[in-house]
Amino acid sequence: MADWRTIFGHDEPYDEQVDGIETAIETARDDGFSVIEGACGTGKTMLALTAGLHLVRDPDSRYERVFVLTSVKQQLRQFETDLRTINANLPDDWKPVSALTLVGKADVCPYNRENAGGIDDGNVYERCEGLRERTRDLTGEGGSTTAQNLASRARSQQTGLADSGSRGGAATYLETADEPSPYPPEMPEYSDVEYCPFYAQFLDDLPEDGDPVEAVPFDFDGGGLIEPDDLVAHSVQWGTCPHSMMGALLSHVEVVVGNYYHAFDPVTTAGFTGALVDDSTFLVCDEAHMLEPRVRDLVSQSVGDSTLRDAESELTRVIQPVKFDDRESKHTTADADLVRAELEDANVTLRELEETRDFVRDLREELDRRVAAHLDSEHRGWKANLADLPDAEIPLRDPTVPQPDEISKWAENAGYDGGTWARAEAVGAVVARILNEADEEDRERASLPAGRTLGEWYRNDHEEYFREIVLERTWNDREPDDSWRRAYNAKLAMQNCVPSDAIGEQLGEFGGGILMSATLEPLEIFEEVSGLVHIENDGRPVVERTYGLNFPEPNRESFAIDAPKFTYDNRGAPGEETRERQVYADAIRDVARSPGNVLVGMPNYAEAKWAAEHLREVVDKRVLLDESSADDATEALKDEFFDGEAKVLVTSLRGTLTEGVDYRGDRLRAAVVCGVPIINTASPRTRAVRTAYERKFGDGFTYALTVPAVRKARQALGRVIRGSDERGVRVLVDSRYARDSWDSVREFFPETEREEFQPVSPDMLSLGLERFWRERQPNESF
Repeated sequence: MADWRTIFGHDEPYDEQVDGIETAIETARDDGFSVIEGACGTGKTMLALTAGLHLVRDPDSRYERVFVLTSVKQQLRQFETDLRTINANLPDDWKPVSALTLVGKADVCPYNRENAGGIDDGNVYERCEGLRERTRDLTGEGGSTTAQNLASRARSQQTGLADSGSRGGAATYLETADEPSPYPPEMPEYSDVEYCPFYAQFLDDLPEDGDPVEAVPFDFDGGGLIEPDDLVAHSVQWGTCPHSMMGALLSHVEVVVGNYYHAFDPVTTAGFTGALVDDSTFLVCDEAHMLEPRVRDLVSQSVGDSTLRDAESELTRVIQPVKFDDRESKHTTADADLVRAELEDANVTLRELEETRDFVRDLREELDRRVAAHLDSEHRGWKANLADLPDAEIPLRDPTVPQPDEISKWAENAGYDGGTWARAEAVGAVVARILNEADEEDRERASLPAGRTLGEWYRNDHEEYFREIVLERTWNDREPDDSWRRAYNAKLAMQNCVPSDAIGEQLGEFGGGILMSATLEPLEIFEEVSGLVHIENDGRPVVERTYGLNFPEPNRESFAIDAPKFTYDNRGAPGEETRERQVYADAIRDVARSPGNVLVGMPNYAEAKWAAEHLREVVDKRVLLDESSADDATEALKDEFFDGEAKVLVTSLRGTLTEGVDYRGDRLRAAVVCGVPIINTASPRTRAVRTAYERKFGDGFTYALTVPAVRKARQALGRVIRGSDERGVRVLVDSRYARDSWDSVREFFPETEREEFQPVSPDMLSLGLERFWRERQPNESF
């Protein structure tokens, strides 16, 4: 096997890359994982791809593919860029690396992309599943036609359009990704049943007992990186389904680039990417500091009041035909026949359907009672002020004392035993199947997800799972004027407080790999909360590496300002003129006056608003305020910050603009972080997580709150120095960053960063900044 340098996409690797690549290769050969913290400029993306591809192309290695996971779109693009670089620099006699980027159905469905066929972003998933099911029903065992016939009929509609002189004799084709398809923009029908011609063509090409990749009509092996638009273009030319092509190619390309859903979401892995989760896959977890919170969200569950309402309605729709038929003692109706047949196949009884419906109905009544009682207690007169009600959490047990929750106790007292909870998923699945077969309308059924959550509610323990009612602001004019449902969607939520077991078990399914980020320290804590201890307990190695900034140190200046702790008790509410708050006001003013763009990171959005208002009075630059908003608004704000003259951008450290955003070049010259961005410790959910971590790891506050907060601060600082020729300033303002006190957070920084961020008194900051900028950029004012 050739040396890994043949795959490496650049002339010469950094020393850190040599060590990281060789460590990762050696560790993965022993079925292990490398944990790498590497500052910006380490070249982690190329490091990981080189190590993985070397193993994939080694005939003595069992690895067949590299599976890349990243939670940040910018990093996904970096992996694509590095894959192109690798392919562009491979020897002429080497086959290019085949790679595929995973996206959702909405991004590749030809109809959705062109808003045709009655499909749009709002219904694409429901419509797709319904059309696929009807296409299978028409062509499967007992079906009335073949997949080949369905595809041919859709193609012939083009001929009919052309022959009839439509649009001057030219056929109307559905076009997307700059390629014409062989089908019309309208969804075709067979015997008054809509079907998808792209999926029909895929079924026609699919071998009966062979590998789905045999249905791929275009050459992908050695074709390099297949991006979503490439996949769509290749597929529609042949009239086949791009999303099905993606699934067929998964196990046959050398690199798959996706996100955490593709490896850790149980529904996604069960229905789409499960073939990648095995010991022949080399896993790369990028931005791995986000692994724990992202997987916690994926393995936590909730069911909304509206979903329970729809599930109750669906159960009733399935029960009524059989009950009505039995009551009338007449000839069996078609609907009753369908229900009885499906119940028999699924081994579900009519009595179980009725019990589940009664349970769901009574559960909604109990939910209604608890929400109303909470509002009566916390917001007297709430019915007259529905528009002013805030989001809320209603804990179903003491967050600090693991014990059965109040909903579970209520169910037991109401006569619903464990069997009712446990059978809800099977009941929900058969109800969904019956309605999908009986209805022509494409829609997502509520009974299956509701049943799945109810089953998990019963099965999961009460120590590492915390159950509560979550009230999320909404507005529904169809609800009565005095109903809380007009203002809220209430959810029964079950939080997986400690996802380390779920993460570790899933990691253990892979052959080995790399977990990497610029902010993993302390590595021993990261390995505990990410479940890597399970890997080590199985006798598999976990090897750590930390690489600091390799850019010229004179190009950067780093300050840790010994200011009073930026806590609510010290600073007061935004707008209060306290001495402590004035210290921070002066610090952000001094940094904001630096030449070029400046990023100001505050602990929350309320403090960000205060900082922006203050800066608008004391600096000459435009001051932009990031507020909790939709993705498109955040993207527009980012573009505005980058465009034109120097500005100040103020945001929350818990927002999306302080990590995963590329501030390369002149996009950012300075960043200041105020306070340690620890989340609200009074939240019931936060208290439950802290308690669970306390019991699991011994120090709940450090593991659950402090370390994640420090990583948020470090991510914001990491936006500044992105290239070897850049210059910038990084400032931390809070005594906990500056002092080795009982509540100091300095120990949670890598040693190299602790050395760089030397303590400075508040009155020395402006002098230090002025000296740095005058020496580095003497022609710019400060």
